This record gives sequence, C-alpha cells and structure tokens, in this order.
Amino acid sequence: MPEVHNLCSLMDSLVENTEGETLTARDLLDAVGRRSYGPVLLLLGFVSISPLTIVPGANTVTSLLILVISAQIPFGRKYPWVPKRALEFEFKRDHLLKAVEMSRGYVQRVDALLRPRLTFLTEAPFAQLVALICVAAALVCFPLSFVPFGPVLPGIAVMLFGLGLTSRDGLVIVGAAASLAGSVYLLFRLWNRIAEVFGLA
Repeated sequence: MPEVHNLCSLMDSLVENTEGETLTARDLLDAVGRRSYGPVLLLLGFVSISPLTIVPGANTVTSLLILVISAQIPFGRKYPWVPKRALEFEFKRDHLLKAVEMSRGYVQRVDALLRPRLTFLTEAPFAQLVALICVAAALVCFPLSFVPFGPVLPGIAVMLFGLGLTSRDGLVIVGAAASLAGSVYLLFRLWNRIAEVFGLA
C-alpha cells in the first residue's frame, strides 16, 4: 500500500503508481491508497486546484467525490466508499504529469513547514468536525465552479484538511478552516452580485 504522509509523497505516488496514456479516478485513488481518509482528501484537494481541472467535468466529479467521502467520516466508516461511476471518469495521464511538475517546487516548501502540532485536532471528535467542514467545502465548490478560479479556495481548504490529517499537523487544519471561511465569503459576495443584477436584493 502506498505510504503518503505529505505532499511530496503524494506526488511520488501519483507518478510511480500510475501508467498508460489515460487514467481514471480509480487509478488516482489506488495510487495513493483508499484505506485512509487523509491521503484521499489530500489527493482530491490537490486535483481541484491543479491544471487537471481543465478537463471537462473534472471539477464536478472532484467535488462529488469530496462530498461523498467526507460525509462518511462522521458515521465511523473505517474505509471510504466511492461511487463506481465516479471512479470511471477518464483523463490523459499527461495532464497529471504536468500538474505534478508545475507543483513540485511549491509542495516542497509546504512540506518543509509540516510537523506534528495540535495533534488533537486530527483525532476524534475533531476529525469528524473536519469532515463536516469538507462537506461544506464540496457544496461551496458547485456554485463557485461557474466563477473563474472560484473552486480554488474551497479546493485549498480540502487539500489542507487532508494534509493536516495525513501529517497530524493541527495548525494546517486551522489554516484550512480560514481558507473555507474565505470561500464562504466569496460565495456570499457572488450571491449578492447575482441578486443585484436580477433585482432580487
């Protein structure tokens, strides 16, 4: 089973444990291991802010997976269940390799800052609260997908939540919560703008 404990190890697993010209969502999840929620959320958060989002439908599938997987944590499921249809979503492996290449320098800087801190935030009952916040982030992603770069903030939040759970760094989880708060504010501003345009305010 792949050992993912930070962003660099996630990148390595995605490159080393995939092959062929095309990949599916199943291939990505298998590459990082589907028996732990932290690496899966870390993967989905990374995908949601990477160049992979240029693939038509990628934002929707990623948000759906975040929603479904996060919602299972509070119910105590040991391993995440993933809808079969979502697992069949396909894209070119070149998109993945380019995303990893573009991100490598940044993730190394992030990983250098990681260490076990405020570890109680990565354990129950706080882990369940993190899961509910990830559900909120996924729900926010759907309307923000109509705004250029709109899903970036909730995507960062999910990636940081996954990174915090994986590396047992509670300070990262605090940063993720701040990112989600920014997403909610952006959604609020978007709603106000729509209301003004259509005379609903």
